[in-house]
Amino acid sequence: MKHETPSLRIDVREPGRRAGHSKVLQATVPAPSDIGTPIIGVPEGSEIDLDLVLQAVGEGILVTGSAVVQLLGECSRCLETIDYDDTFDLMVLFAFPPTDSRGRDIPRSDEDDDEGEDIQWVQEDHVDLEGPLRDAIVLELPLAPLCEPDCLGLCPDCGISLQTDPTHTHEVLDERWQGLATLLSSVPSDQQDVPDLKED
Repeated sequence: MKHETPSLRIDVREPGRRAGHSKVLQATVPAPSDIGTPIIGVPEGSEIDLDLVLQAVGEGILVTGSAVVQLLGECSRCLETIDYDDTFDLMVLFAFPPTDSRGRDIPRSDEDDDEGEDIQWVQEDHVDLEGPLRDAIVLELPLAPLCEPDCLGLCPDCGISLQTDPTHTHEVLDERWQGLATLLSSVPSDQQDVPDLKED
C-alpha cells in the first residue's frame, strides 16, 4: 500500500536487525533540491514514487528497488523543454553502527566519519536515501538530452527550429562570387546578366 512520507529519511525499526527479515515500502515523497545537472534534473518538490524492499542482512539494512521521478530539462539540439517521467534503480547497503555491551549504538566521532565517508550508516533506526538516490539518478541522466532521438535541432544560420520547419533552407553564395554579389545588389534586376552565384 502506497503512502505519503515527508522525506527520504526512512524508518527501519521494521525489519530491524533481525537478519532475513524484510519490509516492502511503497511511498511518495517530495523531491529535494539539486538532483540533476544544469541541463536536466528532477524539479524540487515534485513527486518521487518509491517501490522498495528493506531487508536486514548481517551487517546492515539492504535497500533495493526503484524510484519513478519527473525529469525537466532542455533539448540539447533544439532547446525545447523536455518533461517526462523515468525510472531509476536503487541498491544500497546501510551499515549498522557498532554497539556497546548493552546493545546501544556507540556514537561516532568526526574522525570516524572521515574514515568511513563512503559508508552509508543506519542512524537512530533510520536511513537517509537522499544521497544514494541523487547519485543513482545523476549518474544515469543523459549528457545531451533530446526531445526526440532524431531531433533536427536549430538552423545554424538563423536559429529557427528545424523541428517545426524541416524544409527550412538558406541560399548560400559561393565565396568566390561574394564581391560581385555585393556590387549587383545596387543594380536593377532587369539589368543583371550574370551566372548563377549559388554553390553547386
